[in-house]
Amino acid sequence: MRPMNSEASPDQLESLASLDATDQARLVSTGAVSPLELVDAAIKRIERLNPHLNVLASSDFDLARKQAREMRPTAGMPFAGVPTLLKDLLGYPGHHAGFGSRLFKGQPAQGGSEYTAALDAAGLIVLGKSTTSEFGLLGTTETLAHGATKNPWNPSLSTGGSSGGAVAAVASGMVPIAHASDGGGSIRGPSSFCGLFGFKPSRDRTVNAGLPPTMPTARLIGDHCVSRSVRDSATWLAATERKDVPQALPSIDDLKRGSRKRLRIGVYRRDAFGHGVSASGEDALNTAISVCEALGHDVIACDGPDVDAREISQAFFALTGTALAGLFDQIAAMMGGAFDEALFEPYTVELVRRARRLPEAAIADAMRATAIAEAQANRTIAAYDVLLSPTVPFSAFPLGTEGPTEDPDQLIAFTERLAGFTNVASFAGWPAMSVPLCWTQDGLPLGCHFAAATGEDALLFSLAFQLEEAMPWQPRLVALSERLSCLSA
Repeated sequence: MRPMNSEASPDQLESLASLDATDQARLVSTGAVSPLELVDAAIKRIERLNPHLNVLASSDFDLARKQAREMRPTAGMPFAGVPTLLKDLLGYPGHHAGFGSRLFKGQPAQGGSEYTAALDAAGLIVLGKSTTSEFGLLGTTETLAHGATKNPWNPSLSTGGSSGGAVAAVASGMVPIAHASDGGGSIRGPSSFCGLFGFKPSRDRTVNAGLPPTMPTARLIGDHCVSRSVRDSATWLAATERKDVPQALPSIDDLKRGSRKRLRIGVYRRDAFGHGVSASGEDALNTAISVCEALGHDVIACDGPDVDAREISQAFFALTGTALAGLFDQIAAMMGGAFDEALFEPYTVELVRRARRLPEAAIADAMRATAIAEAQANRTIAAYDVLLSPTVPFSAFPLGTEGPTEDPDQLIAFTERLAGFTNVASFAGWPAMSVPLCWTQDGLPLGCHFAAATGEDALLFSLAFQLEEAMPWQPRLVALSERLSCLSA
């Protein structure tokens, strides 16, 4: 590719949109493009596509351009000059921290964290914040603060949540990779709906992203990214993992080679509530089974993790509601008692009200329930190298059906349904990933979910590289980028 300038042609801009972050960084390292040219190309694409998809909660393009001009790429920057977005739950200096909420919309972040410092050190350049459901609560990204984020494959459909803006931005080619977070499936579910690779690292694998360890839900939440390629995700994890992990993530070449051992893969079709999936979900799972067997692995039918789904759900909502109630109390104290709860979405307020009605022992009971669920799940996975299931029970669903103003009981039931396969890995602390191996007859992506025991991140990545080689999905993402290129603001 020839060096670009601020008047780059549409063809040059679109050629960048089809590349993953690793290839974009390689262009910078060879001098084919500069960090500023990469950033400008991403900004132009965002300006064209965002009016159609609504992925930005906020942005500061001037700050991004300044950082790009000042960047001096080095060998220690795997993503030197690569533009990205951060989910609007992660504080970053110079950008807003709105948490998907009307109350905090436009508020500056209080600072960064070890995690954002690691992203800076990797050479990533932050263009802005991606949309999320308020406080990451809902499995769709439709807020009263920002409106609905739309799925690039079909704008009448949801991206899922809570990392909805991140997946829409990457799937559409606005940026090649984006930060996301996951407390029950918020990386993996949206990745399934938008045809991306979505990985959740093992618990405590990465450096601190700013959450206080005393927060009731802190042990459930992990920060990572959504990406177009497996190698981008592995590189992101290598850049953000703690230095004291027992075994650092191997190089990309080592992960690709892996041990190539014959894996025991336990496959199950019903979630912990006993619910099955749509016909498309069955097709996706059967595709995953076939490709795993073709790769030489043993796929064995099993019943899935033996956990009490109702207790897990009650524990999750008790912990979440209590954390929010504490936030409400802090805000009320800062505002001198003038705090109006109606500044938050109805669903958020209802979760707080329910948490305030819980008995005093509820949090201790919830923590006990999560510990029991973790032990039960670990007994199940001990018999296998990997567990395989659907990621979500269906493909992307219509916007306007599961937003924050709907009946709270309906939304809780929908959250249970949506996270029925993904939440066990969150409670157990396992690494897990959604891999885009299947598309429905309507042309919508649908991922399959793979999980391994805590600490076995490298094993999952090695399997992911095998799956990517056997069933490459990037050509579909390139085709989507080309289809979207005809849109104008």
